[in-house]
Amino acid sequence: MIIALIFFEALFSARKNLQLYNRADTNGTVGMLAGNILMGLAIQGLVLGFYFYLYQFRLFSINEALPLWAVWLATAVAIDFIFYWYHRSSHRIRFLWAVHMNHHSSTEMNFSVAFRQAWFGPVTKTPFFMLMPLAGFDPSITAVCAVALRLYGVFGHTQWIDKLGWLDAVFSTPTNHRVHHGSNPEYIDKNYGNFLIIWDRLFGTFATEKGPVTFGLVNNLGTNNPIKITFHLWGAMARDLRQARSVKEAIGYIAGPPDWKAKR
Repeated sequence: MIIALIFFEALFSARKNLQLYNRADTNGTVGMLAGNILMGLAIQGLVLGFYFYLYQFRLFSINEALPLWAVWLATAVAIDFIFYWYHRSSHRIRFLWAVHMNHHSSTEMNFSVAFRQAWFGPVTKTPFFMLMPLAGFDPSITAVCAVALRLYGVFGHTQWIDKLGWLDAVFSTPTNHRVHHGSNPEYIDKNYGNFLIIWDRLFGTFATEKGPVTFGLVNNLGTNNPIKITFHLWGAMARDLRQARSVKEAIGYIAGPPDWKAKR
């Protein structure tokens, strides 16, 4: 399905001369995807096993408390709610941003960008999503539901689809997600939702697409090398830590906002 979307979007771009795809950028995305697949094969099974282990200590049994359709609905909403806070934290906590910024390193916006995922994302997500089995959500249902929501997330990575009326007020549609990938000052740290955009409206992080979006980072890396993209910010953090004059400064460089600087 996703490959078909990419094919038709690229075909549409070529016919209309929209230049939505850049070969070097797309090659970088393929490299990021390859690393992400390898990391997934290495640790996803362990992560899922950890969730099943935690499930035995659950506070409730959602499967017993609700009918099956409501279990799936509640699971989807819970995943999306936790993802909102994980995603927001990944933009505001530097060591999480060091992982997540990989996804924002593309200066393009097309369906293939959805594949430019962080290699260590499955690790940084775990402390957030381990709450679900402890709360009583069945990990097997959660896993299937999470895959479906990730597939939906691909839909937002395009310039092909314009605004969609009332749907834009409820869901994370392409217009809403384009804002999230913008480096324009008015778009930075906005629209974190993956499926529902109501979390952003509730918690003050919503912005409407009102003008052209400049995609990428505030300071673009100038490379599509997946290794350089993945470890770029880790190197910067290491340099800052060597210069830290106190434990407070060291914590700031790791857990502070991405642009945090020590006051001297």
